[in-house]
Order: sequence, then structure tokens, then C-alpha cells
Amino acid sequence: MEQTTPRAIADAYVEALADLDPLIGTQLGIRPGADALPDLSPEGHEAVAEARRATLARLDAAEAAGTGAAGAPGGDLPAVERRAARLLRERLTARLALDAAGEHLRDVSIFFSPVQLLRSSLLLMPNATDEDWAVIARRLRNVPGSMRGYLASLDEGVARGLTAAPRQAEAVAGQIDALITADWYRSFAAGGPEPLRAELDEAAGLATGALDGVRAHLRGTYAPAAAGTPDGVGRDRYRLAARHWTGADLDLEDAYAYGWDEFHRLEGEIARAAAEILPGEPPLAAMEHLDRAGEAVEGVEAIRVWLQELMDEATRALDGTHFDLAPPVRRVESMIAPPGSAAAPYYTRPSLDFSRPGRTWLPTQGATRFPVWALVSTWYHEGLPGHHLQLAQWLVAQDRISRFQSTIGSVSANSEGWALYAERLMDELGHLTDPGRRLGYLTGQMTRAIRVIIDIGMHLGLRVPAGEGFHPGEAWTPELAAEFFRLHTGRERDYVHSELVRYLGMPAQAISYKLGERAWLAGREAARAAAGGAFDLKAWHMAALSLGSLGLDDLADELAAL
Repeated sequence: MEQTTPRAIADAYVEALADLDPLIGTQLGIRPGADALPDLSPEGHEAVAEARRATLARLDAAEAAGTGAAGAPGGDLPAVERRAARLLRERLTARLALDAAGEHLRDVSIFFSPVQLLRSSLLLMPNATDEDWAVIARRLRNVPGSMRGYLASLDEGVARGLTAAPRQAEAVAGQIDALITADWYRSFAAGGPEPLRAELDEAAGLATGALDGVRAHLRGTYAPAAAGTPDGVGRDRYRLAARHWTGADLDLEDAYAYGWDEFHRLEGEIARAAAEILPGEPPLAAMEHLDRAGEAVEGVEAIRVWLQELMDEATRALDGTHFDLAPPVRRVESMIAPPGSAAAPYYTRPSLDFSRPGRTWLPTQGATRFPVWALVSTWYHEGLPGHHLQLAQWLVAQDRISRFQSTIGSVSANSEGWALYAERLMDELGHLTDPGRRLGYLTGQMTRAIRVIIDIGMHLGLRVPAGEGFHPGEAWTPELAAEFFRLHTGRERDYVHSELVRYLGMPAQAISYKLGERAWLAGREAARAAAGGAFDLKAWHMAALSLGSLGLDDLADELAAL
């Protein structure tokens, strides 16, 4: 008899998606030897949408039969099944709403669009044996076909009047510039064994040519066709995107006001922290001083090693005291991001069996000297106790939750919220007492508060509140946002430009950090209040990290009940 529990339906959906999108199989490590690439054409996207609809129908049928209860308060289902059902239904409906709006037909951005996912997938593939490299060569040969499908979808979007802004097309073309200038595909393939060198070099050339074709199409055909498409997406599209990134139907005005509240709180904290570094000087002067004269690491390999040692040190300090780390979770690797990456650091998950560890990635943007004051809390965010701890612990708990909850069902507001909470936790635990490192942490917090303000402001065309000291009453534009960002974070122009292009190309993703952190903090304080003196923070952390993915509609309540 077919299994119809929510967990079984969710697990079957992961398998179906891994068949339709081989990059998911690569990410999870469940399709060894797979050399195919996803069909990115309109027909390929429709096949994925049909898998979503079929899964939702199975969930509906299970609920009608009394075994799913996906939309009900829970019925007689165990809590783990109830959570699995609610997440699966919410994620499916959020994604199908984006499908219906044709968002996949204008998928041009500097994060998570096909150009970046293709490159990342190669770095996640096994490469220990000659056969591993033979698989890589075959996948490289499949790049042209996958990119043809991608361009077919973009052309369909143009025909239907669904285009990304020209700014996004130029930014992705610029990323391809960097990849081709560095001859990245051939450099990557050069790591293969000598007997396959000619095959790999030829396959890498085909992949490079395909990316060159995408670049030419973006600049010569797509950008002119998209002329006039505004950077901001408007309220309707923003609401759909916000549901996708947060798992909630947000009150956007409340979120905008919260961003300003956090901005003002952090402004005072930053001023006090900066005064410890350069008394009597403004915060920007303290940041510039740290960049120029503060602790720094010289050399790309040296900073990779330094960040690895920082994560190893955090692991030793936290294990057994504030968390109970399973052996596989104690392993996380520091990596240097390839050319053409966006400016922000990022993390890639371990494979399901941990044969490939979790990895943090630093984009160098051509730098060879690295001030560390702003990197420390960022690596707590990306590594331990941030993304790596949460996402790896989900895999440790995968025998108790659905595979969907532990992998592709993740909600940005949950995972980014935890990672931002993890930075705050390290400050609470005394790991950021050095004045420079603490200023870096607070500046990172300020960056996330500013993201809420300018992301909602730019996309919805909101105005700066009348009482503010920065251009009061003016409507947000990318230019105004860049000025505001630099004024309060000290970031260089290239970094700020990359960030703004990212926000404009991925509406509502930027707000998920602060809103997610708010939910994590609310859940912790509610659980502490309920338990009183019996509250055990380590036990609460481990229980919370073993729940699997949750959206903001459920996160604070589930955390409060632990």
C-alpha cells in the first residue's frame, strides 16, 4: 500500500525534483554519477511545476483520508508529521504562485540564477577518481544544451512582457566576463587526471563558449528588449517573493518600521563601540582606521587558513558547553570563492551522508589584503554556530524529520534568521569583546537592518520617514540607497553596488535576515519565560536545531513550545 503520510509524500517529492533537476541531486549527494543538467526551457519548468501540483494533490488526498491533516491544526497526527505537512504545503503553494506569475521566465540575478548554480554545482561534484572526472567532463558537455533552454525561457519572458531590469542583465554578463577572463572552466578542468586532460579541456571550452553565448544574448538581445523595466518590482510581485523567502504573508509596513527601529538602536550601539577605537571620531573614521591600521591578513591562501582556524576555534569553544556537536558537524571547510561571485560570503551545505562537508566561501574581489574586523562575526554567521551548525544538524536529525525539511524545504528567514541570531549569541557569550571585532558585528547587524529599509523601500517606492535626518520625505531609489548604505556601514563602493544589484534582483530575500532573527529571539524568550529557572539554553538550542525547516508563520510558536 502506498505510503501517504506527510513525511513520505515530502520525501517522494525530493526524489522527483532530483530527477527533474540534477543539480539538486548533486547538492544533496543522492545521484552519484549524474552528468545531466536541468532542462531550463519553458517545457522543463512546466515539468517541475507539474511535479509540485501532483505533490500538492497527494497531500490534499492524504488530508481528505485523514492521514495528512496538512491544513488543519494537527488532528491526531504526531507533531513531526504535522510540521512536515505544513511546511510542504506552504512551500508548494508559495512556489506555484511564483510559477503562475512567470517569475522563472525572468530569472536573471547575481545569486541563484542558472549561471551561478551551474558553476557552483561543479564545485560540489566528487572529484577523487578518474571516473568522477569523466562525469564532470560529460556534465561540462551538457552546458550548451542547458543554456539554450535558459535562453529560450528568457525569450519566452520577453514575448510575454516578463523581463528583469536591464541592470540585472548587465550584472550577470559582468559575472560571465570575470569567469571568461579568468578562463575559469578550463582552470577548473585542469585539476583532472592526465589521461582525461584533453577531454576535459575540450568540454570546458564548450562550456565557456556556451556562457559566452549567454553573455552576448544578455547584452545584445535581452537588455535592449528589457529597456524600461523598472528596478523595483512593485507591491504585488514583492508580496509573492516575500512569501517565498519568509514563509509568511507579511505586513510590509510593519516590517519597514521594524527596520527603522533596529537602525536607530544599532546607530547608538555603533557610536559607543566606535568611541572605544577612536574617541571623539565618528564611526566611519573608526571603520576606516580598522581597514587601514587594524589587524589584517596578507594573502589569499593565508586568509583561507585564518578563517579555517577561526571556525575550528569556535567548534572547540562551543562543543559540549553550548551545543552538543555530532562528529560530522565538527567538520567545516573554508574555501575561496571562484571569479564572478557576488561580493558577499556564502555557505554550501554538506551532502546528506557528509561525504562532502559544509563549506564557507570568501569572494576576494581581487583583494590580497584582508582586514579581519568585519570578517569574524561573518564567519560565525556562515560557519559555526551559524549556517553550518543549523544545516548540518538538520542532516543529523534527518531520521526524525522529512528529507524535505532537512534540505530543499529550507526557508531563508529561518536559516538566515538563525545565522544572524548566531552572531548575536557569540556576542552574548563573550566572543566579540575585542573592540574592532565587536564593531564589525554591529556593522553587520546594521547592514541587515538597512537591508529591510532599502529593500522594501526601493521595491515598493516608499519614502524616507519625515522625521529622519537622511533625505526625509524622498522616495527610495538605488542611488539614495547606495548613499545610505555607505554612510552607515563604511563599505566600499564596489561592495555596495554588488549588494544593491543583489537586492533588486532577488526582491524580499534581503529582509529575511532581520525578520528571521526577530522570530528566533521571540521564540527563545517565550520558551525561557515558560520554563523559568529550569530553562536550559543548550537543550533548547539542540531541540530547536533538530526541528528542521519552518516558515515564519510557525517558527516563533514552535520555538516557544520547546
